[in-house]
Amino acid sequence: MTDTYLLLILGAALFCIGVMGALTLRNAIRILMCIELMLNGANVTLIAAASSMPETSGVGQSMVVFAIAVAAAETVIGLGAIVAMYRAKGWVTLEKFNLMKW
Repeated sequence: MTDTYLLLILGAALFCIGVMGALTLRNAIRILMCIELMLNGANVTLIAAASSMPETSGVGQSMVVFAIAVAAAETVIGLGAIVAMYRAKGWVTLEKFNLMKW
């Protein structure tokens, strides 16, 4: 097996661990960490694909930089919402979260 296949397997494993965590966990901070795992799995996959195709001239790397920027923005907004929820209610368990309901 070449390094590209191993990186693709690593990216898929990271993404699957993130999906399982996001679907099964109830704590909002842990769910945000699982979403970050999913984004990192996608980043590893993009880098593996870009390294196997050298004629793309950096398209994969630029997409990874964009994905990292999106992940940083998602973290800031998500943590802001979680801190506001904790200040208002005193907990961050999503099964009790109903602030968005009518």
